[in-house]
Amino acid sequence: MRTAFDPTEIGARGFYQLLNAVIVPRPIAWVATTSPDGIDNLAPHSFFTVSCVDPPIVQFTSVGRKDSLANAEATGEFTISLTPEWLFEEVNATATNFPRERGEFSEVGLDSESSERVRPPRVAQSPVALECTLHSTLGLGNSTVVLGRVVHAAVADEVLVDGHPEVGLLKPLARLGRDEWSTIGRVLDKPRIRVEDWPNGYDPAGS
Repeated sequence: MRTAFDPTEIGARGFYQLLNAVIVPRPIAWVATTSPDGIDNLAPHSFFTVSCVDPPIVQFTSVGRKDSLANAEATGEFTISLTPEWLFEEVNATATNFPRERGEFSEVGLDSESSERVRPPRVAQSPVALECTLHSTLGLGNSTVVLGRVVHAAVADEVLVDGHPEVGLLKPLARLGRDEWSTIGRVLDKPRIRVEDWPNGYDPAGS
């Protein structure tokens, strides 16, 4: 048995809540932007992923016209910081709908640090920051996909093992449905299987 959900019947809000509950876990882009007036904004966006490898492009989605979107469009720059488990309260607090003139860094009690290549700051307490220039935006209904070219990455030495970021040290947070969040939990480590190593062998001639 399965229960059917028709987006035309339950409405956009209801189906949005369903999608949030089943597309899990979702990584979080902690997006920092600077307004044309010089106000630093910081907000979490859980529709976030890698879009391209070469050149390196990441994307986040603004549902509605959030400050992150408006500032990125106006200035062409933003940063994305990792949301680690030890900053859970601060990450959640930056989702508060503060007025544009009240910057989240000071409101929440987070330290900012200067970026290397862009004007918007990075979250000093976060172990990873990606500095991005705006590549393009794509409007889709009530949302806008924001694509940024990564021009600089900064990773704290204490989360690197043999030069590679270690997930057990990063301790990233993720979003689930409703008001639920998750931590990294159990990590499974398994390499991909090459077709040549597939059980019973692989015959490229098909014989």
